[in-house]
Amino acid sequence: MRSSKAPSQRQLRVGEEIRHILAQIFSLRHSGNALLDRSSVTVTEVRVSPDLQNATVYIVPLGGEHLPETLEALKERSWYFRRELAHQLKTRIVPRLVFQPDLSFDQAQCIDTLLKSEKVKKDIEGTD
Repeated sequence: MRSSKAPSQRQLRVGEEIRHILAQIFSLRHSGNALLDRSSVTVTEVRVSPDLQNATVYIVPLGGEHLPETLEALKERSWYFRRELAHQLKTRIVPRLVFQPDLSFDQAQCIDTLLKSEKVKKDIEGTD
């Protein structure tokens, strides 16, 4: 049976620090990858494992364009971002970085569209 514990304060604090550092690194545009250096990438969230060995970085390219290519470039250059993170992160361990797309914006838009649909409007109006 899997327990789903909430992240600790330390995990949240380290994740937020990593998010800020990565956002700063992305803004410098010195990754060595042409796509990443000309794109604007937003880091929406970083989830850190309890042992601080791994971090999942959720990203969104500006406008959602070139998502697969951006993820591939981030995967190829993850060593670079980890090295840069090591210079600024004030922890003994620098986690391995795994980049994932943040799909929460797409899900929110889908829910918004659903709520604005005629069928839902009829259901809401019928309950009055």
